[in-house]
Amino acid sequence: MHSDGAAVNFQLNSHLSTLANIHKIYHTLNRLNLTEDVGQDDHQTGERLSKIRRIGSLRSCSSSDCFSKVMPPRKKRRPAAGDDLSAKKSRHDGMYRKYDSTRIKAEEEVFSSKRCLEWFYEYAGTDDIVGPEGMEKFCEDIGVEPENVVMLVLAWKLDAQNMGYFTLQEWLKGMTSLQCDTTEKLRNSLDYLRSLLNEPTNFKLIYRYAFDFAREKDQRSLDINTAKCMLGLLLGKTWSLFPVFHQFLEQSKYKVINKDQWCNVLEFSRTINLDLSNYDEDGAWPVLLDEFVEWYKGKQMT
Repeated sequence: MHSDGAAVNFQLNSHLSTLANIHKIYHTLNRLNLTEDVGQDDHQTGERLSKIRRIGSLRSCSSSDCFSKVMPPRKKRRPAAGDDLSAKKSRHDGMYRKYDSTRIKAEEEVFSSKRCLEWFYEYAGTDDIVGPEGMEKFCEDIGVEPENVVMLVLAWKLDAQNMGYFTLQEWLKGMTSLQCDTTEKLRNSLDYLRSLLNEPTNFKLIYRYAFDFAREKDQRSLDINTAKCMLGLLLGKTWSLFPVFHQFLEQSKYKVINKDQWCNVLEFSRTINLDLSNYDEDGAWPVLLDEFVEWYKGKQMT
């Protein structure tokens, strides 16, 4: 009886070993998508399972227990460690580049006193003032002619005291108020500077500033040639009588214009009709303008 049990165990172990090998092969074929032609093996596997079940005297291992032991549950394939790290690195690099470019852009948009100072010395060299040579290069870089009216407006914003010169203090104070620390930022602000001329109050301030800005600092008046240039810059395109007034100044005996005369020319241009019909000769106008009206009326009669 003992030998019969041993024979049965040997037979069972043989069948289990064969079954395990068959399922290993099946599992491999399944992973390789080659299970279409294994129907015959499946049939043989079924026969062997039936045979095992008929061995009723063996209670130590049921067919379902054997299956669970030789066929563990399939697990989903996880990405290789290298692939996972590569994907994470790619995402990280992309996020870092996006963050870095955003940070750099934000830093460029914020005004920097240090950057403004470095910008100043591009034109001042080793001095603490931008002179005529540096001013010429500065105008070239921002794309504006030195005699353009926008340069006068810029000088006004910087509160520059001498025509053709910007000191370090004037530069830093004015450019800070404009929030400009690079050539590009100032270029982008030129339209804003021009627009200030369209506002009457600002224009009057700029017009009055121009007199002190352009005159020699040891003189109380503006020489006639400089006055004609500055008047042309400020009124040449807006005052229809300016060409006639310019002609009058050229043929007049005047060598200089004082500040009272300068300010009254602006008021005259704003309030007096083109035909001079509302001009009051008994008013508080300076003699310069009385003489202009008389000269112009005589010119029209001839």
